[in-house]
Amino acid sequence: RVVVADRDASGAETVAAEIRAARGSAGARAVDVTDPDACDALMQHAVDEHGGLHVLFANAGVALTGQDGFAPPVDAWDRTIAVNLNGVFYCCRAAIPRIAASGGGAIVNTGSSMSTLPLGGMDAYAASKAGVIGLTKSLAASCGRLGIRVNSIGPGYVDTPMNTLIWGNDDVKDGFALGHATGLQTPEEIADVVVFLASGAARSLTGAHLTCDRGWTAFKMPDLLARWAAS
Repeated sequence: RVVVADRDASGAETVAAEIRAARGSAGARAVDVTDPDACDALMQHAVDEHGGLHVLFANAGVALTGQDGFAPPVDAWDRTIAVNLNGVFYCCRAAIPRIAASGGGAIVNTGSSMSTLPLGGMDAYAASKAGVIGLTKSLAASCGRLGIRVNSIGPGYVDTPMNTLIWGNDDVKDGFALGHATGLQTPEEIADVVVFLASGAARSLTGAHLTCDRGWTAFKMPDLLARWAAS
């Protein structure tokens, strides 16, 4: 039973419909994660709709390509931090007491390969995603007594509409694919990692940052990426 949240209501409903088509139970909500009251209302809706809350996957993120880089404009910095870091905090803040009241559960926050191995020209994004790791570890230390595990994931480059806009053309996309030992990732394989971390199979994991990047941080091609960052 899932509540799908997105700033775009139609996008949330599309994903919810896919879950229902697979015989799951899912509803959709339009939410701006930069608004703490909206995040609180989202978590309460989940409790009201399903009788409790056991898992949070905090996945909202932006990458303001063309506006990031060395000394990015203040509004670009603020927007990136607001979504990628503050949004994760607001969702966790709203979810934790409700998960605890439901008997415990798990939180999974989306970091990035840039949390630990930043790419030049993405200063705000790298800082926001590094912050997710610190927040995750601190929350894990605080929430264990509540029966809540808190972990983060570090994907590489996933073949999504947002990244398609970042790449700009197929040549750049192909270049980034070469930076992974086994090619670009799919959203579905990241979902598999999240399901694992949310499940009892990961009961020994909390405060962990799980790199799931098809070898990006081990294999990336610095010369190629330096040329892309300078372009």
